[in-house]
Amino acid sequence: MDRFYFDHNATTAVSQEVLAVYLPVLLEVYGNASSIHHHGQIAKQKLETGRRQTAELLGCAAKELVILSGGTEANNLAIFGTRPRHVVTTRIEHPAVLNTCAQLEREGIEVTYVPVGPSGVVDPEEVRRALRPDTGLVSVMHVNNEIGTIQPVAEIAAIARAAGVLMHSDGVQAAGRIPVNMNELGVDLYSISAHKMYAPKGIGALYVRKGTALAPMLHGGRHEQQRRAGTENVPGAAALGAACTAVKFADGSLRDQLERGVLERIADVTVNGDLRFRAPNTTNLCFDGIEGESLVIALDLKGFAVSTGSACSSGAVEPSHVLTAIGLPAQKAKSSLRFSLGRSNTPEQVDRLIEAICSSVAHLRRLSPMCVSHV
Repeated sequence: MDRFYFDHNATTAVSQEVLAVYLPVLLEVYGNASSIHHHGQIAKQKLETGRRQTAELLGCAAKELVILSGGTEANNLAIFGTRPRHVVTTRIEHPAVLNTCAQLEREGIEVTYVPVGPSGVVDPEEVRRALRPDTGLVSVMHVNNEIGTIQPVAEIAAIARAAGVLMHSDGVQAAGRIPVNMNELGVDLYSISAHKMYAPKGIGALYVRKGTALAPMLHGGRHEQQRRAGTENVPGAAALGAACTAVKFADGSLRDQLERGVLERIADVTVNGDLRFRAPNTTNLCFDGIEGESLVIALDLKGFAVSTGSACSSGAVEPSHVLTAIGLPAQKAKSSLRFSLGRSNTPEQVDRLIEAICSSVAHLRRLSPMCVSHV
C-alpha cells in the first residue's frame, strides 16, 4: 500500500540536500569545536558555517544565534533566561511555551494569558492592555502549529519595545514556511527548530538580539557565548544551515486544492481559524458528527498520515486548547483534523487524500450516534 505524509507540522523527513551535508560531517568531522588543534578547528568551521547560513535565512547576524537542541529548549531559554517578573503570552501557544509559563507560575511569577477570537489571530491591543509596569517579557508565536494562523508579531513587538519590554516569538512553524527577518519583525528573541525544515531532530537555534541580557539554563563550559553550555552538535548545526539554504516557500495551492475538494464534496465541514492570515501549508478542518481520532485512524488505514493537532499533545483526552481558545465547543474541537503539507506532496496525492476523506467521513457518519442527520 502506498503511504502519503500530510503531517509536516509534526516533523519532516530529512531532505537529500541536508543529508548530503549532514552525513559527511557526522562521519568525518568528529573533533570538538572548542579544541584548538586541526580536528577541532575543522569542526569549528562547520559549526560557524551552519550558524551563518541559519542567520542568512533569519536576516540577523550570526553572532546573535545560540545553537541548541531545538524549539523546546529555545523557548525555555528565552522565557527562563530573561528572568521576567511578569509575562504576557497567549492562550494558543505551543506547550513548549505554555508549560514553561506554568512552571514560572509555580515559582511565583505572574503570567497573563491574552485571549484570541474565532480567527485565531491575536489582537495587538489585547497585548497592550495586558502590559504592566513590571512586565518583563511578551511571548507570542509567529505561526500557530494547529491552525496555521500568522500572528501580527511585528506590531506586537513594536508595542513591547515602546513599553521597554522584551519580545519573544516561537517561530518553529514559521521559519522555512514563510519569509522571516528579525529586523523587520523587531523581536528580541526568536526560536526555530531544524526538524520542521527537513533536517534532523535534536538541533535548533535561538535568535538573541545584540544587547539582550540572557541567563543560561545549563551550567558548564563557556560554549555559545556562555549562553548554552555543552559541546556543540556540529553535524546538527551543519544540517540546520543546509536546510536554511534549501528553503522553498509553498504558494498555498495544494492546501487550497485540498480545502476546495473537501468543502465541495462533504457537507458540514468548516475551516478553523482565519482564511487570510495563515501559513500556506496548513489547514484545520472540522468534520461535524465524527470523532477526529477515528478519522485519523481511518485515513491511516488508507495510507494517509494526518493529525488531530499538536504532536506534543498526542494522547491527551482533552480537546485541543487552541481550538477551544478560538471558541469551538469541545465536541467540535474533537471533530477537527490538521492537514499540514510539505515538499513530498503532489496534486495527485491531494486528490487521493480527498477521495479517502470523503469515503472515510461517509462511513464514520453512518456509524456515529452523534450524526443521525447524515445517515
